Amino acid sequence: MGRRSVRIALGVQYDGSDFQGWQAQRPEVRTVQSSLEQAISTVADHPIRLICAGRTDAGVHGIGQVVHFDTTANRPERAWVLGGNSNLPSDISLSWACPVAEDFHARFSALARRYRYLILDRSDRSALWRKRATWCRRPLDAERMQIAGRALLGEHDFSSFRAAECQARQPVREIRELTVRRADGGVVLEVEANAFLHHMVRNIAGVLMAIGVGERPIEWAREVLAQCDRTQGGVTAPADGLYLVTVRYPERFGLPVAFATAPGFI
Repeated sequence: MGRRSVRIALGVQYDGSDFQGWQAQRPEVRTVQSSLEQAISTVADHPIRLICAGRTDAGVHGIGQVVHFDTTANRPERAWVLGGNSNLPSDISLSWACPVAEDFHARFSALARRYRYLILDRSDRSALWRKRATWCRRPLDAERMQIAGRALLGEHDFSSFRAAECQARQPVREIRELTVRRADGGVVLEVEANAFLHHMVRNIAGVLMAIGVGERPIEWAREVLAQCDRTQGGVTAPADGLYLVTVRYPERFGLPVAFATAPGFI
């Protein structure tokens, strides 16, 4: 009689610069999912299929990504982390492993997700922050961006902030927190919502950056939201500065406390 399958959750970090996003594609395309599945399958000694909390695009980074998989392998938690890391490339790492209840689902059990968007607003580009922050040549007014962002708080139809190819069944999402602050050398945008549409954070960043440099009035964010039309939403900001910071779950699942820190200009 075979061993009963168990469900394991993992905390994952990755530098998305050299990946074509999270989702596995053709074998020759480098993705976070395919790299992780290969490494974890080696530790489990059988094929593994991973489910993530939120699929990230090419160039987007992960600090607190959460995944789960089912396995019949009997491994201590530390073995999943150490074994996985020994088989992973240097731009992906596992932070923790935790057995979870069979009704846990990395995506559908999540209560909220938090993203951080980093912007270097200065005339000269940075070699050190290349592919890790978005470069804006003009100074940004973080206070104007913060005021404009208040219009996006709460539950709304975010059609104006979703990608044309977004596959979500409906566009209503609830933004629970949106802050814009100036830090040494740049501006940090942080957004938490129950869930996000495809390109939603990058489109919010694009609108707020246009307001921050003075190209658009503060009221423009509210007007774009009300249009429910992506063609009215302005430029999609680059992926470079975007980080999935943390994912929150009900306490009953007993997952490790999410990372409180992430890259920022501090």
